Amino acid sequence: GVFALAASLALTGCSPATTPAAAPAAEHSSEASSAAESLTITDAWTKAADSGMSAVFGVLHNDGDSDITVVSAVTEVSPMVELHETVESATGEMVMQQIDGGFVIPAGGSLNLEPGGNHIMLMGLSNPIVAGDTVTFTLELADGETMTFDAPVKDFSGANETYQEEHTEESGH
Repeated sequence: GVFALAASLALTGCSPATTPAAAPAAEHSSEASSAAESLTITDAWTKAADSGMSAVFGVLHNDGDSDITVVSAVTEVSPMVELHETVESATGEMVMQQIDGGFVIPAGGSLNLEPGGNHIMLMGLSNPIVAGDTVTFTLELADGETMTFDAPVKDFSGANETYQEEHTEESGH
């Protein structure tokens, strides 16, 4: 048993390094072998909410040589999660809507998720998300890989956006 464990550990040392997806970008190798290993998030946070809707923000970083597309997100605190963008409506009003095709983080670049801009929308909250808590999110990438990160919950009263068609109430995020 000890020999098998030692052999297993020795073999693992020869394989490419894998770092937890929530680790800071500085811990990732510049020779990451997958999109999930190239993708990190900094300054992540979730807006506190009693019910209804909330959102998560931060900066997604792509340390790889190829664009990365985030196609969906999930979290235990919300039954419905969408990737949202800001667009100008036919009347010239800036509105939020689900983004077609997902978020593209350019090779060697980043994408800001911020109030009033791109963000991950949480809908149908049945339990409060309380400041001081931490929410775990899993992002699904276009290649099927996933990346998980934690986002502390903060109070925030700004960015009360309006929504295209299916979102008729004020979001409060």
